[in-house]
Amino acid sequence: MATLVLQAVGSAVGNALGGPIGGIIGRAAGALAGSAIDQRLFGGARHVEGPRLTTLAGLAATEGSPVPRVYGRARIGGQMIWATRFNETLDTTRGGASGGKSSGNASTTYRYAANFAVGLCEGRIAFVRRIWADGKELDLGNFTFRVYRGTQDQHADPLIVAKEGLDQAPAYRGLAYIVFENMPLADFGNRIPQLSFEVVRPVDGLATMVRAVDLIPGSSEYAYSVRPLVQNASGVTNSENRHQLFATSDWTGSLDALQALCPNLKSVALVVSWFGDDLRAGQCTLAPRVEGRAKTISGASWGVAGLSRATARTISLIDSRPAYGGTPSDEVVAGAIQDLRARGLSVLFYPFVMMDIAKGNSLVDPVSGQAGQKPYAWRGDVTCAAADGTNAVAGELATFFGSTSPLSSEWSFRRFILHYAHLCVAAGGVDAFLVGSEMRGITCRRDETSAFPAALALARLASDAKAILGTNTKISYAADWTEYGACVNSSGADVRFPLDAIWSSPSVDFIGIDAYFPLSDWRKDAVHLDQQESESIYDLAFLTRRVGAGEGFDWYYASEQARQAQQRTPITDGAYGKPWVFRQKDLVSWWSQLHFERVSGVERSTPTAWLPCSKPIWFVEVGCPAIDLGANAPNVFPDVKADKVELPPFSTGEPDAFMQQRALQAMIARFDPRCESHESQWNPVSPIFGGRMVDPDRIYVWAYDARPFPAFPMLAQTWTDSVAWDTGHWLNGRLEATALDRLVQAILADLLDEPWSDLPPLEGMVEGFVVDRLVSPRGRSSRSLHILVSMRSYRLEMFDSSIVVGARSRA
Repeated sequence: MATLVLQAVGSAVGNALGGPIGGIIGRAAGALAGSAIDQRLFGGARHVEGPRLTTLAGLAATEGSPVPRVYGRARIGGQMIWATRFNETLDTTRGGASGGKSSGNASTTYRYAANFAVGLCEGRIAFVRRIWADGKELDLGNFTFRVYRGTQDQHADPLIVAKEGLDQAPAYRGLAYIVFENMPLADFGNRIPQLSFEVVRPVDGLATMVRAVDLIPGSSEYAYSVRPLVQNASGVTNSENRHQLFATSDWTGSLDALQALCPNLKSVALVVSWFGDDLRAGQCTLAPRVEGRAKTISGASWGVAGLSRATARTISLIDSRPAYGGTPSDEVVAGAIQDLRARGLSVLFYPFVMMDIAKGNSLVDPVSGQAGQKPYAWRGDVTCAAADGTNAVAGELATFFGSTSPLSSEWSFRRFILHYAHLCVAAGGVDAFLVGSEMRGITCRRDETSAFPAALALARLASDAKAILGTNTKISYAADWTEYGACVNSSGADVRFPLDAIWSSPSVDFIGIDAYFPLSDWRKDAVHLDQQESESIYDLAFLTRRVGAGEGFDWYYASEQARQAQQRTPITDGAYGKPWVFRQKDLVSWWSQLHFERVSGVERSTPTAWLPCSKPIWFVEVGCPAIDLGANAPNVFPDVKADKVELPPFSTGEPDAFMQQRALQAMIARFDPRCESHESQWNPVSPIFGGRMVDPDRIYVWAYDARPFPAFPMLAQTWTDSVAWDTGHWLNGRLEATALDRLVQAILADLLDEPWSDLPPLEGMVEGFVVDRLVSPRGRSSRSLHILVSMRSYRLEMFDSSIVVGARSRA
């Protein structure tokens, strides 16, 4: 009806204004208007279009902008270096049926996506960890992108090649950049968002020295899972093992970062834990545990050694939360082994004992005989309640190790080790396997015949593991640094070598040592004895020298009072002229000589079965906490579960990442001939097997976590041990930081023709530093530099003049 009416009205108005032609135009316009009204009133087809772009706003590309240099870890912007026209997609939908007939209505909306490349900084970078768009972190699993690290041999991106042609596509060699392909823009207001990137470009230092790491946490049910898993709780789903937005799982994100940061990494020791429940060897059982019974994971069922979540014991609680994570599920462990091997890494399987002894327990302490054992103690504290040298010692240790063929109901040490030997075979095999570690409290205990039952049991266990794993898998035990050599009793009159039964076994392929040697004896006092050797505890040459000198080599403290007063007792041997038997740090002498035991001060005429220089030493653990004066006692750091906070001697307890880095560099430099400061006598070559005493590729640094930085340690509500990261042994988040002296050297090397070598000692760590503007040297021939950098927090001042460029420490 409206169509007819408005046709007539339009014709009349048109004739009045424009004659016959105007009448035709008016009639047509009236018909269109009337048709629209009729459609709304009576139905019929209509077409609605959404907003459509004609131009695309986005990142600016500023001609002549400098290419930033990143040192360490930094969040930076970027410059658009390439883009195509935006991709437009039309979505047309038809109206639904009305009264059995289609309404004929149509609606068209437009969606947009962009192809573009963003230049980041000068290469070579390690990786881009996180990306933010308009200030919000992106879930990178929702985007297609490729990161180019800025190498000199990188190829052009395939999308750019497809758009520009092979001959016209630049590779941007030397420039780190990122290409986004078909990036959806709807969430950003149909524009390219303002992007920023967390770029990691380490300065050469500790990360390039690391060739092996210990992978933890060891006690986490699904942290080692390669595939993402979801937890269901009361109808609510949460990610179980994806706590970041840059990888499909925490494991993948953490391992990818590790390999990017440590280009020389060759081996990983995979730590997997069972839990002990008593410090008395005869009463201690070892078994897997779970965090709780109610936990449900979609598509995964926890199971270890025949136990299910319903039948396994649960971890004790601290403040209503599990004191540890649970034992990793067998399926997860097998997948982790396979993924490590697929990454080209050698795998050392590390069965690990944790003691889940809660606070307030009434268990009898094996040493004091009093009720109440030390909560959450070290596995090396497990010992025999019976007197040393008695028949009862053998009985307690027989119970602890268990039967030759453990039944499913037996939760013994042998059951623990043999279970994982079989699991490693099922997973496709491992390169090396440990039959235990740091059981110092039992390996030096003697039976009534003066034999050492624990050492003999470990040697038999090594033989059994070899039979399961095969001759291609290297087997050993990882001894504590106070345990691997001589066991000294009776004020030095009795000198025995109990672990020689292990080291000489034909089933044992290397000597495993957890080497936490004290490297310093530093004090905050104005005057102390270490100052006679060095002006600073951070002096790398001093720390490297002390790996084979100082406490545990030249002298020892007879008591805590002597330590406080620095009353050092020289390590000597007047009886036989072999002071090395008492030196815990004299690896060269211990390794290269026959071992003659002493009983009641008399040396035996026949040596032990150890053959000098016969097997390499692997440092299964080396480490240092990131704590003030950590080098004084690298094995000590505050444990939030302990009743008493234990600190390295004279430490304030303040975090100190620089201390950790220096101590680790010293340990590696001492034994790795590829380091400039290495001296060949520190790590001699064996005339038997032709390799170094300490295998430089088997110095495992404790520790790298499968929970990725920065989710760990930021998510304290998820992981209870996050609070320990500040002063703990973790490498996560610290491998990418740089020492201040190396930062200054790197900056100067980039800006000058030659590296600058005459710098004063500079102390401290820098997480990241960016040179984001043009810096032009004035007269390179005179080595002057137009730069002034002030880092007051590090007491550093860089200066230049017409003649020199350098740095000095602020007064």
